[in-house]
Amino acid sequence: MTAAPRIFVVHALQASLAPVARAFAAGWPAAAVCNLMDDSLSADRAAGPAADFAPRFCALARYCADNGADGILFACSAFNAEIDACRRHMKLPVLKPDEAMIEAALDRGGRLAVIATFEPSIASLKGQILDMAAARGVAAEVEGIFVAGAMDALKSGDGKAHDARIAAAAATVTDADALLLSQFSMARAEKAAAAVTPVPVLSSPASAVAKLRRLCLNGVNGVRLH
Repeated sequence: MTAAPRIFVVHALQASLAPVARAFAAGWPAAAVCNLMDDSLSADRAAGPAADFAPRFCALARYCADNGADGILFACSAFNAEIDACRRHMKLPVLKPDEAMIEAALDRGGRLAVIATFEPSIASLKGQILDMAAARGVAAEVEGIFVAGAMDALKSGDGKAHDARIAAAAATVTDADALLLSQFSMARAEKAAAAVTPVPVLSSPASAVAKLRRLCLNGVNGVRLH
């Protein structure tokens, strides 16, 4: 691997760009980060579950691999199954946005709360948590909380309102082993949420960058789809 590993980050929302930049700056500044945006993914997912997204994710992964990616991080938290479908065909590290955060959460226990500002993210994250818990041979209970209006506030430029809505939801969580902020765009509210609940609050960007760095620097290379 070169001194500056080339990492592609695939986004479905503009709001995930800044948290990713901060996480790489803090946790892996040597990486050359390439951001790939397709905000039609979130719009089409919100419109309903009928569309088959797996071919789109495979095409995005293939594009990254064909353009020199040493690793790929998907920042799209509502597409767990689709990312699994495409990364089975990859020979380079491909990371789902939440898996490192879920590992850290399950290390704390199985009673977890999930907060989302994009409602489809809840089912995706619950599925990942239950699958990962089953693989560990442990039980998990997951409470999902949708924060209405927070994403609209962030899109309109009102970050304070976004963070305040998330904090208000976090304040209702008082009896869990961990509270998970289910989207990269929510990481900005981590401190506000942690200030109002006794439950440990986890967000995904920093843990995802740390895990991807480990995978890449341990020599999990290769770049092409079969």
